[in-house]
Amino acid sequence: MKKVISIIILVLILVNSVVLAEDMQSVVEKAVVLEAGDAEESEDLYEGIRLQRVKLKITSGNHKGEIIDIENHLSDNEAYNFFVKKGDKILVVIEELQDGDYEVYIADYERANYIIYLVILFAILILIIGKIKGLKAIISLVLTIGSVFYILLPQILKGANPIPISVLISIGVTIITIFLVSGVNTKSIAAIAGTSAGVIIAGLISYYVGLKIHLTGLSAEEATMLMYIPQGIEFDFKNLLFAGIILGSLGAVMDVGMSISSSIEEIYSVNNNLSRKELFISGMNVGKDVMGTMTNTLILAYTGSSIPLLLLFMAYETPLIEIMNLDIIATEVVRSLSGSIGLVLTIPITALIASVLAKKQKLREDVKNE
Repeated sequence: MKKVISIIILVLILVNSVVLAEDMQSVVEKAVVLEAGDAEESEDLYEGIRLQRVKLKITSGNHKGEIIDIENHLSDNEAYNFFVKKGDKILVVIEELQDGDYEVYIADYERANYIIYLVILFAILILIIGKIKGLKAIISLVLTIGSVFYILLPQILKGANPIPISVLISIGVTIITIFLVSGVNTKSIAAIAGTSAGVIIAGLISYYVGLKIHLTGLSAEEATMLMYIPQGIEFDFKNLLFAGIILGSLGAVMDVGMSISSSIEEIYSVNNNLSRKELFISGMNVGKDVMGTMTNTLILAYTGSSIPLLLLFMAYETPLIEIMNLDIIATEVVRSLSGSIGLVLTIPITALIASVLAKKQKLREDVKNE
């Protein structure tokens, strides 16, 4: 689910970047490569720079249908190269010159189409397997992404404190998602209460530990780049970090809360003679099984994104004590462990609330039947 959300977010970012570019003299358009030569060394270029001659056809915008020849410069850094082949679909930057002429540069590969196909496949599978509940899941996902893009991010760009906004959005998303998917009932209420408590605990722990070990919130390159955005906002990068931890732990914590609450309801529906303590123990037993896999989910999610960095440390045989004290590593450790602690504590909280609500619901039904 996190990967799918990341894909949708990337699509939105790409669309927004194109819209922003259209307001400038330089526009981003689509093109297809008709011919592409080999990368060649050139005496006219700096050392290490190679030249690829490309013929392409622009397929969108004011210059749609025009065929042009360009020189594609390639550096010795593969991370910034776009070596194209015949048939490749690409994005190009078109710079309009004052004399009416224009210049074209290769900006990136066109990836949006396949991302959209993947999103459509994901939605179809959810609808086929989940049917009505699958549709509700898609609606909740759209609302979640919308709340981030149209509430959280705009408010942060206006200078608002991201932590309370993240907490409110997390609780709001939890309420909407669980009520939408499972309906308004005691099971949903218990799951919402347990999830909200777990997310808040994760946020508080990360905030406290982060202040004690002097996390800067600037370990990621993107955070550093925020210092130079045109809005000129002075961000509190520590708060941005903690807000991200809160949102990042929400998905896994919500899964655990719903699993515990749902299992207790199912157990009680089979045997409503169980006591509150027995229901609580049953919920805890289910939670212990879920706990191992879900904590692995959080740890592996953060570790997986840091594999290149970890390989660098191993390649240069960096001492463990030095690694643990690096800001970027400490940030990821606090992020993963605080989320895992919130997840673990969600289990007893949800089990307690669900068992209490289940017994109260049974008492109300008995009173009505008398």
